[in-house]
Amino acid sequence: MTKTENRGTGINRWIVVILIAATVYFSGVFKPIRPHIQLPGENVAGPLFPLFGQDFYLTNTMITTLLVDAVLILLAFGVKRTLGTENTPSRGIANAFEAIVEGIYNLAESTAGTKWAKQFFPWVATIILMVLTANYIKLLPGIETIGLLHESHEGGNPIQQVIPGVATLVDDGGAAAAAGEHLYGLIPFFRGPSTDLNFTLALALTAMVMVQVFGVKANGLGYFTKFLNFGPFLKIWTTKKVGPFDVIMPFIDIFVGILELIAEFAKIISFSFRLLGALFGGAILLMVLGTLVPAIQFGIVFLELFIGSIQALVFGILTLVFMTVAIQSHGHGGEEGEAH
Repeated sequence: MTKTENRGTGINRWIVVILIAATVYFSGVFKPIRPHIQLPGENVAGPLFPLFGQDFYLTNTMITTLLVDAVLILLAFGVKRTLGTENTPSRGIANAFEAIVEGIYNLAESTAGTKWAKQFFPWVATIILMVLTANYIKLLPGIETIGLLHESHEGGNPIQQVIPGVATLVDDGGAAAAAGEHLYGLIPFFRGPSTDLNFTLALALTAMVMVQVFGVKANGLGYFTKFLNFGPFLKIWTTKKVGPFDVIMPFIDIFVGILELIAEFAKIISFSFRLLGALFGGAILLMVLGTLVPAIQFGIVFLELFIGSIQALVFGILTLVFMTVAIQSHGHGGEEGEAH
């Protein structure tokens, strides 16, 4: 290891120490309060306009989703500008981004084959990068802690002015509530998208719709016979000699098709609640333990970094597997579509 690398490692260690010390100090000056826990995203602005007969509100998870989109778009343009040529390798963040994308493509190619990897890759890579960025961006300082104060009649806290126009919630042990003073709650400007069912459900629906699209593309309309297979049932009425086994099998095929159809909807539910449960539970753990032992937040943040990356990878890999199974329905799809 060179002197420059040693110096960089030492600086990083001091940064971590300073951050921990600052957290402990400010938690003593402004004692952390237990935040309000809510599953749906909080409304930051609105109603903006009517949509499908309902008022449309701008939620904090929607704002963070737009921020995630902006980060990915800017990152894509930035990486494109810094990518090297065949004789000039890329550097820095472009090198890391290139390694991630190449790893995702190699995973798609080894799972679905060369032919289908090129078609699966944009969807799988987008899902993985989207979920990964959303999971990481919620760990930034200010996310879920900076927002609008509103009067709250239940579970609120008194406020303390930090600077003119800026205030913070404080924990006074319930003295303000007993005295009948005004209590306030916080509506964060930003909140992790993966902690909102709307975000996870939208990703799950997108993934499963594309699974069906690729299934039809590979097998034609015959793909849907895996769900509604009435051919053998109709055939027994046109066959002169029908044995007991020939009568039973069509009903078994219909029953299996119904199970396959139920399984497709079950995948949507599983996709949605797996990601929601992991990230929403982590957010609650980070908030609650952070109010009890502030210094422990750093350990939980590292755990959240690990869980966030694992959940993004799991979501993308399962999407890739379901797409691969769909193109091989009824034995079609060719050799290049076969899984390894």
